[in-house]
Amino acid sequence: MTRLYTRRPILALVTATALAAQPAQAQFFFSPPDLSSPPVTGAEPTLGLNMPGATQAELDAGLVWNLRAALNVAALQCDFEPTLLTVSNYNAMIAHHSKELAQSFATLGAYFQRTVGKGKPGQAALDQYGTRIYSGYSTVQAQRNFCQTASSIGRDAIFMPRGQLVDVARKRMGELKKSLVLSGERYFGSPGYNYSAVLPPLTEECWKKGKLMASCKARWDAEAAKKPAG
Repeated sequence: MTRLYTRRPILALVTATALAAQPAQAQFFFSPPDLSSPPVTGAEPTLGLNMPGATQAELDAGLVWNLRAALNVAALQCDFEPTLLTVSNYNAMIAHHSKELAQSFATLGAYFQRTVGKGKPGQAALDQYGTRIYSGYSTVQAQRNFCQTASSIGRDAIFMPRGQLVDVARKRMGELKKSLVLSGERYFGSPGYNYSAVLPPLTEECWKKGKLMASCKARWDAEAAKKPAG
């Protein structure tokens, strides 16, 4: 009996530790959509960095700044689900990688000064670039995909050693861009999101004494049969 009682606390501790070590499960999906993407260089047209004539160092700066913009948007738009930690991830990323972020911004500024024009033209182009990439990460229909992905990327960013944030951007920027396109649960669909209601005809001739006429009901049933059930 003594051995049995001494094992229980140890077993409970091991179990609790194992559970605590498990990664956070998807907040929105039983089986999240597959958004996997190969590493990128920044020159891919699908990324939309729009930096013609850029060197690889300038493309890297664009990747890092796009990553920052995306996580900033996530911090603003995804806090409806606090367990995603998008706000704390973003703040920690800014503090942890402040030097690399400042260098990336300076490199972007130099790029626009070089390609657009020195002084005000280059500065205006940089400002427009910043506005464009921020608006590009705002999504409504695909918000769940984007928020889930941004949460995971933010976690990677805060554990990446200083000076290596660009590696996170190269590895996951393709995935982040794909998350902006609506996709749903792989195994169970998206209950409630792909459902569309079919209302009965509300015209006066279809109703008699509060009851739907048979001819109108037949048309309604036929229309409803064509709609997805959700």
